[in-house]
Amino acid sequence: MADVDILVIGGGINGCGIARDAVGRGYAVLLAEMGDLASGTSSASTKLIHGGLRYLEHYEFRLVREALTEREILWAMAPHIIWPLRFVLPHHAGLRPAWLLRLGLFLYDHIGGRRRLPSTQVLDLRSDTTGRALKAGYRKGFEYSDCWVQDARLVALNAMDASARGARILTRTRVTMIVSTGDHWAVTLEDTQTGVVRTVTARLVVNAAGPWIDEVLRSAAGTPRAHHVRLVQGSHIVVPKLYDHDRAYIFQNADGRIVFAIPYEGDFTLIGTTDRDYSGDPADVRITDEETAYLAAAASEYFEKPITAADVVWTYSGIRPLYNDGASKAQEATRDYVLKMAGEKGEPRLLNVFGGKITTYRRLAESALKLIEEAIGARGTPWTKGATLPGGDMPADGLDAYRARIVTARPGLDPALIGRLVRTYGTRTETILAGAAVTADLGRNFGAGLTETEVRYLVREEWARSADDILWRRTKLGLRMPKEAAAEIDAFIASLR
Repeated sequence: MADVDILVIGGGINGCGIARDAVGRGYAVLLAEMGDLASGTSSASTKLIHGGLRYLEHYEFRLVREALTEREILWAMAPHIIWPLRFVLPHHAGLRPAWLLRLGLFLYDHIGGRRRLPSTQVLDLRSDTTGRALKAGYRKGFEYSDCWVQDARLVALNAMDASARGARILTRTRVTMIVSTGDHWAVTLEDTQTGVVRTVTARLVVNAAGPWIDEVLRSAAGTPRAHHVRLVQGSHIVVPKLYDHDRAYIFQNADGRIVFAIPYEGDFTLIGTTDRDYSGDPADVRITDEETAYLAAAASEYFEKPITAADVVWTYSGIRPLYNDGASKAQEATRDYVLKMAGEKGEPRLLNVFGGKITTYRRLAESALKLIEEAIGARGTPWTKGATLPGGDMPADGLDAYRARIVTARPGLDPALIGRLVRTYGTRTETILAGAAVTADLGRNFGAGLTETEVRYLVREEWARSADDILWRRTKLGLRMPKEAAAEIDAFIASLR
């Protein structure tokens, strides 16, 4: 008898989403991630829960419809880390015509079952506040709805919920070998910190390793010629806040691509993304000077104040593991997910997960579970739609009222700190603040309001093992921290072991 029903390789959004769905149906699940949760593609997104307006141009109507439908479902599941965002699309007379934009936005409003998000409206950029940051000459704009997400936190919350339901989540654990032994797999796991090696047996393996999916097939599963994904690099820059309102922009470029400019972490603007084919180890991806210049120039075509490389305060890059469909350009490769089950009847099965978007991870998981049920038998029924993620069980009067009650109940604590905690942890904020009457009760402040109590919580509940895990994935406090703070946080984490 196998140790587990399903062993999931990869702690990104797809792996954690599949693990959560599967364990909630009654399967015994183990997830192995070679680094930290969301340490690859899933923390390097543009932070959007969106349908993908430009995918309509490539006729990916099923993908767009599914993604649009998921926006409000995910928003309801995690309202503390997902919230609505309005996007302004200035009309550029030399690029896509206004009638085409109107048609695309009409479809965007109507094919996805939108209920709570407001519909598209036309703006006069000469009088609307969103026009003030733009160069003179932009007269018309279109404003539509999508949502924003703290992407790495979405991954962590799926892992937390999977763990609470009985899944084993192993980070810093590399899968080094997958061997078929009769009707199950023998999977060799190596702890990348201690070097300890062990073997676990599983009835089915899910390869959700993202950019490393082919590497898993080649090195661990013995498929030397595996080449199923197209690695596409996407980079972003962060600059000091470019405008004061709360809306984002979507800019058309002469090369046919689009670039977003999005309010980010209160004091910054996020600009991205790029699309370029990538070769090499995905762990080594870094923004290039060419990409930085491209993003700065693209945004400067629209904003009144030019953006230069000197304005950039932070960058990040990630690799999108797109299914290799033979598209001639990186930006034309499908963003849809593809699931491939390997193995014959009587053999252990291997499910490979290619591509996908953070917006459709829940639907991807449901599709994966259909194939898993066919392979090893059904247990339970689909359940994740309507099931909140940890911290997302907000009272009926909403997040703002919830935050206000905590501020009132704890007058000795900094209201700004409470606001950040609620936006990060939702109703789990009360767990973090338990027993604290004044801010000093939370222990040492490492900077930017990150306290010993919060670090302990992240180590205990969210698999944080380093300062990077906390400063750049569980939070984005690295934007406000002095560099020397990371060493102090690492030392404190070490003292907890």
